Amino acid sequence: AGEAFKDKAGIEKGILGSYSSLQYLSYYGRTYLIYSDLAADNLSHPTDATSSDYAEVDNNAMLAENSSISGIWAACYDGINVANNVIVKVPEMADMTDAEKNRALGELYFLRALGHFNLVNYFGAIPIKIEPTVGVSNLDAGRDPVNEVYAQIRSDLVLASKYLQASVSTKTRASKYAALALLARLSLYSGDYAMAREKADSVIKYGGYTLPGNYADVFASDGSAETIFEIDFTELDRNRIAEHNFPKTLNGRREVEPDASLITAYEAGDERKAVSIAYDGALAYANKYNDLSKGADNLIVLRLAEMYLILAEAYANTSGKEADARTALYTLAVNRDPSYVLSTNSGAALINEILVQRRVEFWGEG
Repeated sequence: AGEAFKDKAGIEKGILGSYSSLQYLSYYGRTYLIYSDLAADNLSHPTDATSSDYAEVDNNAMLAENSSISGIWAACYDGINVANNVIVKVPEMADMTDAEKNRALGELYFLRALGHFNLVNYFGAIPIKIEPTVGVSNLDAGRDPVNEVYAQIRSDLVLASKYLQASVSTKTRASKYAALALLARLSLYSGDYAMAREKADSVIKYGGYTLPGNYADVFASDGSAETIFEIDFTELDRNRIAEHNFPKTLNGRREVEPDASLITAYEAGDERKAVSIAYDGALAYANKYNDLSKGADNLIVLRLAEMYLILAEAYANTSGKEADARTALYTLAVNRDPSYVLSTNSGAALINEILVQRRVEFWGEG
């Protein structure tokens, strides 16, 4: 670490090193993404598929030796540890201005927060790691309560949102609004509905992102007008999403397939179904990420649609705000399905409708 981070160039390489952990096959490159939807019953493990690890997740019967689960854990903490090693070095850099140091720290705090957030959602209480691990001297760490993990993530994202720029040259680097969007998600998950409303509303109003006229445009190319933060994949740093989704007749492995309950969850006029699900004969397969030959399609982590659904759910959980919840819900739903009719649902029925929209909007994205 002492040799790696001596100047601004070294710090930049360290930041990129933390980003690169997101590309691991155990993480957004394949497993983390697919396991999320397997566990949610958006995907199923076909009877003729070969991976016992995937079958364990589909059956909610995971064994301790499930290597893919170990890989998720390792990938997240690897990215966190790289970020921690760089964070402690940034203040020492004589060739960096204060503004450059702040931008560097903003990206690193964001990446550390994302790692902890994904871990706590999978594993519950986890060790909070905010000090660098060098060698093997301090590997043992007890699990911290979920509320303490949330507090650490919130602290990192608040700092990141202060330090990061509002606009960046590529959506594969964190921005102020990426930090605010992740903070909105964290706030919703942790039940802080006031903060969830505030941060989601800020991204919607001031982030400069737009819902495209066609849902297909979100996935047609990297960096669409809707996306807030993406993970960079190229032919050299490729993902294996399509490989594991596509049927064998199209040279995929078909370890997973859309669950029958998901296929019937769409309304008749919803354009999202044709974009998200493709067919080879009678076999349905996930099609949002479909670069089978190169695996070079970027993976979307945060996008504007989620901010509308966070806003809707946060309002629905706030006394006297159900009309605002329906407005936020309708804004997104009618964009995806012009025939969508705004319901007068309230209470649990309204929240259920929001969750249905969340399912058909985001399944296949982890």
